[in-house]
Amino acid sequence: MKPDRPLLGILLMLGFCILAPFGDSLAKFLGSRVPLIQLLLVRFAIQALLLLPLVWLTGKTLTMNRRVMRLTTIRTILHILGSAAMYMSLRFLPLADAIAIAFMMPFILLVLGKTVLHEEIGSRRIIASIVGFVGTLLVIQPSFSSVGAPALLPLFVAVIFALFILVTRQVAKDVDPMVLQSVSGIIAVPILLVMLLVGVTFDIPESTLVWPVAFDGVLLIVIGIIGTGAHLLMAWSLRFAPSTTLAPMQYLEIPIATVFGWLIFKDLPNGMAAVGIAITVGAGLYVIYREQKNAAVAARIR
Repeated sequence: MKPDRPLLGILLMLGFCILAPFGDSLAKFLGSRVPLIQLLLVRFAIQALLLLPLVWLTGKTLTMNRRVMRLTTIRTILHILGSAAMYMSLRFLPLADAIAIAFMMPFILLVLGKTVLHEEIGSRRIIASIVGFVGTLLVIQPSFSSVGAPALLPLFVAVIFALFILVTRQVAKDVDPMVLQSVSGIIAVPILLVMLLVGVTFDIPESTLVWPVAFDGVLLIVIGIIGTGAHLLMAWSLRFAPSTTLAPMQYLEIPIATVFGWLIFKDLPNGMAAVGIAITVGAGLYVIYREQKNAAVAARIR
């Protein structure tokens, strides 16, 4: 087993924390200019086109057993749904607010771990989850007052990506990250093509096809490259540093998203939302701290 290289892992995760909100910023910019299904189709098609040659050059195989293929298909559908909900939420909410609300995911993972995997969660983590939920409500409240139900879309994102992570955990040890992302792209493209065909046929909103102007076309390609690169950076970071080291870093996405939101859209969270973001981040970091402590205790017992 190769020794950990935590500094390299941290730098790779930092790259993810920069690329992911930047990609969301571009998606927010294109949200009113490119139909949602077309945006998703280009995003996943570029993922497949970029990674398939790399899989071939590195001598890897796309072959999966039935169990892994079934889980990868479920994972891909969850990825499509989560990305679609996030892109839609960005049409209505400031970038930082949407990402902060989506960071309910660690608390939802705790609940799913308890109910689905029957994991033990202590009272302290339950209290931290409640506090984090209160913080999220403070972020949602001003957005809900101004835009209504779309302010709840990031909560849907949090639920979907919590399920996405649970499924990913089931296949991560059996599949190389590059292969997993390649197969996901291959599965996503026909699904989205069918949705686009149905949308064009029946003139369904967000499922139509437009010919983007040159600049928008370039941005579509860039979103696909950034999305693919961000997920690879995250996967590679976990090869060089343990998840307990890297998990707290993901909260850097919120201040980085705030900077991108201010630079590109002149958006800043209002006072109540800023307090809610601080509470959510604090509660999330505490949950991660408790996970690290419990993992250390379990390791000593072994």
